[in-house]
Amino acid sequence: MLVGTAVRRVAIVGGVRIPFARSHGAYATLGNPELLGAAFAATVERFRLQGVRLGDVVAGAVIKHSRDWNLTREALLSTALDPETPGLDLQRACGTSLEAAIAVGNKIALGQIDAGLAGGVDTVSDPPVVYPRSYQRLLLESFRGRSLGRRIAPLFGLRPSMFKPVLPGVVEPRTGLSMGESTELMVDTWGITRAAQDEFAWESHRKAAAAWKSGFFDDLVVPAWGLKTDNNIRADSSIEKLAQLKPAFAVKGRPGTLTAGNSTPLTDGASCVLLASEAWAAARGLPVLAYLRYGKVWAVDFAGGREGLLMAPAHAVAAMLADAGLRLQDFDFYEIHEAFAAQVLCTLAAWESAEYCRERLGLEAPLGSLDRARLNVKGGSIAIGHPFAATGTRIVATLAKLLAMTPGSRRGLVSVCTAGGMGVTAILERGPG
Repeated sequence: MLVGTAVRRVAIVGGVRIPFARSHGAYATLGNPELLGAAFAATVERFRLQGVRLGDVVAGAVIKHSRDWNLTREALLSTALDPETPGLDLQRACGTSLEAAIAVGNKIALGQIDAGLAGGVDTVSDPPVVYPRSYQRLLLESFRGRSLGRRIAPLFGLRPSMFKPVLPGVVEPRTGLSMGESTELMVDTWGITRAAQDEFAWESHRKAAAAWKSGFFDDLVVPAWGLKTDNNIRADSSIEKLAQLKPAFAVKGRPGTLTAGNSTPLTDGASCVLLASEAWAAARGLPVLAYLRYGKVWAVDFAGGREGLLMAPAHAVAAMLADAGLRLQDFDFYEIHEAFAAQVLCTLAAWESAEYCRERLGLEAPLGSLDRARLNVKGGSIAIGHPFAATGTRIVATLAKLLAMTPGSRRGLVSVCTAGGMGVTAILERGPG
């Protein structure tokens, strides 16, 4: 039974993350529990939550070991929160932590809880290495043996090939294509040039480097394991350097346009945000930077060939704007996850296309263009990095601070594409003061 008779505003108090690191680097010997625990602990310290029982903590990881089946609860138990604080694991690919924020926000809005943490973590430096299914079946057959002979007999079926480890891959089971290959198909559909992608990637690095230099991230990022800043950022990047990189994916028998430079890098890291009712925040003297006002998820039929794999945010944003009674141009800031420069450029092109908006989104007119000067103004995933499940709350914390520190600003839009042809989006509005 849902509790609460009125919908309450969901306040974003603030967010904290650890620096995002290149894979197999600073966090190479650590796992998801340690990284997520560090982000939680830093948040507890920042907002004086020692001994506080929160209504819920929701977080997740895309790639995790089976031993981490209760990841969120175990991570929060390593902090100074009241140990009676519950935890929930949630996963929606790269939209995981944004989905977690929406889930916590809905509970607050309905009066079920007064405050909670939302977050996410991923490390590709500690992947769950497994072995072929044939080896697993053989071991299980041996385990089920009722006698010594029956336990030993299956082991005679061992083959050298069974000992070849299988690493997790970013391949869509329905199509057999990697995310990069799928994006190359989108590039073909929308005619996105390599030059446009490289320029977009250079802008991401330029803006992220400037944000760090200005001190913008000083209160959003806490040092961890000797790392003080995101180490994916290339302050010396240039369009000329990016143009020299070789394509990373082939499509339709020819080299593509996506490179290591205009794609998000493999990254380790964790982030979280503190959400609360206004009354709860006020009682503890905590700030309200912004409000989480709308959220929307969508999925597209990429396997059936009706839509590109990473085009779901184009649909989700259109539907969310209709819910809110807003236009695409009614935002001061836009935070669009940069899985690939091409993915963002395809989405922007789709919103500008009258044909696409009419035939795919069911709109009478195109959503139109947005002011690119307001897009990912502190850098995006290409520069900062993308620990899959951590990106959503990294963006929410960044956008909430942007709204709070910018006089006259009113609202910001968040858009995250995910594997499986899904998208998670949200609208933040500025807090008081």
